[in-house]
Amino acid sequence: MASAVIPNLSADGYTRFNDETINLSRNLRSDQDGHEISSGAAEMHSTADEQDLPNMIGSQSSLNHEYVTDGVSGEMRILSDPRDVGKSWETNYHEAAIFLEEGANNEKFDSHPSDPKAVPAYLLVHNNWYYGLDLFTSSVLLALALGEDPAVAAFKLPVVMSSIMEIAALITIAGEVFLKLRWIGWRTILRHKRTMIKCLTLLVMFFEALVVLIRRSSHFRVTRAFRPIFLIDTRSFGAVRRFIRQILQSMPPILDMMGLLFFFVSTFALLGYFLFSGDPHNPHFSTLTTSFVSMFVLLTTANFPDVMMPAYARSTWYALFFISYLCIVLYVLMNLMLAVVYETFTRVERDKFRKLLLHKRQACRLSFRLLVSKQNPTHIRFRQFEGLMHYYAPQKTPIDVVLMFHYLDSSGTGELSQEDFFRVYDAVMLSWEPQFAHIPWFHTAWPPLQSVLQKMHDLVHWKHFEKVVYCLIICNGIAMAIRIGQDYNNLQEAARAFAASWDTIFFLALFVVEALLKVLGMGLSRYFSSGWNVYDFTVTLAALLGVLLNYLFPTLTFIVVLRPLRLLRLFKMKKRYRDVFGTVVLLSPLMSSAVMVILVLYYFFAIIGMELFAGYELRNCCNGTAVEDFYRWSVNTTTPGGYYYLNNFENMATSFVTLFELMVVNNWFIVMNAYAVVVHPSSRGYFMLFYLMTSVVLTIVVASVLEAFRFRIQYKRQTTKREEEKMLHEELHLKWEELSVLLRDQQLLDSLRPQLVVGGISTFIGCRPRNREVLMNRMYRTEIEEWMNEAAAAEKNVQNGNQFSQDVDAEHVIITESDSVVLGVDREDTILRRLSHR
Repeated sequence: MASAVIPNLSADGYTRFNDETINLSRNLRSDQDGHEISSGAAEMHSTADEQDLPNMIGSQSSLNHEYVTDGVSGEMRILSDPRDVGKSWETNYHEAAIFLEEGANNEKFDSHPSDPKAVPAYLLVHNNWYYGLDLFTSSVLLALALGEDPAVAAFKLPVVMSSIMEIAALITIAGEVFLKLRWIGWRTILRHKRTMIKCLTLLVMFFEALVVLIRRSSHFRVTRAFRPIFLIDTRSFGAVRRFIRQILQSMPPILDMMGLLFFFVSTFALLGYFLFSGDPHNPHFSTLTTSFVSMFVLLTTANFPDVMMPAYARSTWYALFFISYLCIVLYVLMNLMLAVVYETFTRVERDKFRKLLLHKRQACRLSFRLLVSKQNPTHIRFRQFEGLMHYYAPQKTPIDVVLMFHYLDSSGTGELSQEDFFRVYDAVMLSWEPQFAHIPWFHTAWPPLQSVLQKMHDLVHWKHFEKVVYCLIICNGIAMAIRIGQDYNNLQEAARAFAASWDTIFFLALFVVEALLKVLGMGLSRYFSSGWNVYDFTVTLAALLGVLLNYLFPTLTFIVVLRPLRLLRLFKMKKRYRDVFGTVVLLSPLMSSAVMVILVLYYFFAIIGMELFAGYELRNCCNGTAVEDFYRWSVNTTTPGGYYYLNNFENMATSFVTLFELMVVNNWFIVMNAYAVVVHPSSRGYFMLFYLMTSVVLTIVVASVLEAFRFRIQYKRQTTKREEEKMLHEELHLKWEELSVLLRDQQLLDSLRPQLVVGGISTFIGCRPRNREVLMNRMYRTEIEEWMNEAAAAEKNVQNGNQFSQDVDAEHVIITESDSVVLGVDREDTILRRLSHR
């Protein structure tokens, strides 16, 4: 009798077999036509049984692990050929690596194929070449805005060419979407909101591009503003997607505070209208609309005190109206909104960290299931781990893979349990070097040279060496101050004296000597492992280049900025500044995401701005209005403020500059009022909406800066230097005999001989990067332990429930000898048919 367990729907959203076993009698060796299997095939089958068989075959989880689907005929056959076994393992390695990537990128697991026919498309999309093509195509699509009307003159493209390029880019992106829908299914697109939005945008933009190509002229196309959707959806912008998700999660309290803010703005606007609308000399409150706009602009202080002066001229008591408004709205509500956003951001950040850890745990669990074998379904051997690293961390060397496996093998059995494998992200993060790496790099050099280099090594490690360098930097700063205080005939002479005089060359030579001493005394790798050394080296090279350029091109006076950069090193002396620089390093990934979100926001509003306002002439546009002087222009004379006509939306480049000026909010209302006069008063809504959107993003950026600084200070107080060193380093001992038994690969052992002590013990030190994730693991170690225990308990409950369901359902899939006789087919074929039906 043979028994089979039917598949269950796992939490990741697609069908898998859990611990399934099909015990088929090998005595019945006949195909569905009743023919005997040849002796050669039987021998091949026995060969396959002697090696590890995958416990499940990648994305073919709707099949039993002893069966594969022929890639040509599509028929199912027994997994007997060793080539089939190797191919199945490679599929598992690739998909397991993708699981880990999705865990690290916090992507959902419900987009994996359940149909073997979709596997090629699935693997095609998940590779670095396709990631690069997707990023390149999306970037080209965005860059087309530079050449489309209204275009930057240097990048202008014919309409036909830009349309063809756009259609080609859209077709490439559509191919990626089509391949994705091959495995997630067309019906499930509604559950994938991001994919659904991408498909709709793609469809609309494709038809619009066709219309432009047919008509050979552009039309009103605000849909171009949605092009960043394709860029954000690429793999490289995962951090940007998370930042946008964080903004959306922080929106409820922001909207609540904005509602309260607008209540006070509207109330004061109404009061101002009834107080000041009767004054013909006060244009700021002539109507309810202008009154609201004036109070909204006053919220940014851009029109203060101009908006107050006409009323203040009538009575000094009217100043109380504006003072009370600014105190309530600007100093209380705006700061209260920052506090609310900060609290929400901190809570969301902590919750995001918890979810990411649990998501990584789920990724490890799903990956682990693909790496265990039928012979050993509870542990991973080195061969499987090596195959996984080939796809997940191809940059790792063989010795790195061995060290990672040994680090994870906490039991010392040469196999990894699921609990061990949960630490795979931490293992990949470690960078290894031999313990003797602290020995000077020149220990094998020629003895006389070694003696000289040893003295250099001792000199750069002398406790007063850094103090001497600081004194030289201070003297360099004094020399610069003296040079600045002198009088010169022209800028070229001043630049030569400041950036290429004898004192400049003297101090530069000293700094070059310092860099050479450190490089020769410490070695290149250890020297460049310090961020400050990298900064010093870069500044020194830049200063040398500046001296050379000054003598070759005296008109390049801007190179004077290269000399003062060295003074930044002095800020390292004070702990407070070191904390600031450390916070900047921790924030750099988040700041990169924030900058990208702001650029996407700029792109969105720039496209809409060009569609709405391009082609309008702003010179001498606002005669008789409050902004008249800012746009007064003539060929011969122009007022100092008359250059505001340059703040326009004539192309993508000028639109970005205009939007940046609006974000700074200094005199931003002048640009807004000009377009309100030239286009329509309702155009003010565009500028107000842009201000609100940028305010939200910038408020969250400020909150993130505050949270990061608080986190660093708290971390410093709770963690000693010794504890931090222990946290950032791992020590590992490799015995050659144990390694020989573990690897069972003579070729690999031979390649590792130069890096190990043959017949002895090799010691390695693993170093973790000092990034935010590592520090948070330290800060929240107690909470992490609670989260992991809760997750383990939940997984155990789910497994118990699934096992009970499988035991009940298995009764309906029992196939006996009599079943085969009654059905007139082979028993193995009957099992496959029933399982495929289910």
